[in-house]
Amino acid sequence: MRFAAIADVHGNCLALEAVIADIRAQGIDAIVNLGDMASSPLEAGRTMDALMALDAVHVLGNHDRYLIDRPPEKMGSWDRPAHAQLDAKHLAWLRTIPPTLVYRDQVFLCHATPGNDDLYWLETVKPDGSVTLSAREIIEKEAEGISQSLILCAHTHIARAVRLGDGRMVVNPGSVGVPGFSYNVPYPHLIEAGTPDARYAILELVGSAWRVTFRHVPYDHEAMAALARRNGYPEFASALATGWVR
Repeated sequence: MRFAAIADVHGNCLALEAVIADIRAQGIDAIVNLGDMASSPLEAGRTMDALMALDAVHVLGNHDRYLIDRPPEKMGSWDRPAHAQLDAKHLAWLRTIPPTLVYRDQVFLCHATPGNDDLYWLETVKPDGSVTLSAREIIEKEAEGISQSLILCAHTHIARAVRLGDGRMVVNPGSVGVPGFSYNVPYPHLIEAGTPDARYAILELVGSAWRVTFRHVPYDHEAMAALARRNGYPEFASALATGWVR
């Protein structure tokens, strides 16, 4: 089994197009998408059109849920501009997407953690704002009850692979569309990838072991940064342009 995992596109259609082209160049047809598809001040409608046309398996992210479980006036700053671009067909499609899924009997898919779409899993934020690898006990606690040998998650935009004590692997492929952001829960902190590249992962089962390859894909990030800047999101534009939040 060999497939690609994408996540956290966040309306960045140019990054998505570059990643899909790179996936095809690797000779891969099978794709799983771990959610957070549209929300951002970028091109939500165009991105959703591309994802709906893509032959892929999808799970719902927390920002996808925000687009369909509340009115626009209750949405956050990333969700309101995306919602304004979406048609009824986009929202109806999101309502069909499950929050978790088992892929080909061997891979468990979720957005953040198996039981919570808005919780960091592989990373822990400390009171001083530093973001570190979570303790193995914390990671393993969230993986209880999952029998699949590979677990895929997203949400933090940080590409990472963790091997659990029983041999299972948990992998975050990183973010296709947003290489950095600031957030204030549970403490103010920054997520910064350090480059503007789009990210995804290739997963391959060889014998009984999973191999993970993280891919960084250049694309016209300056165009997306300029769009974010024109739409009044300078911090978002900084992350897109550099991979750093300034």
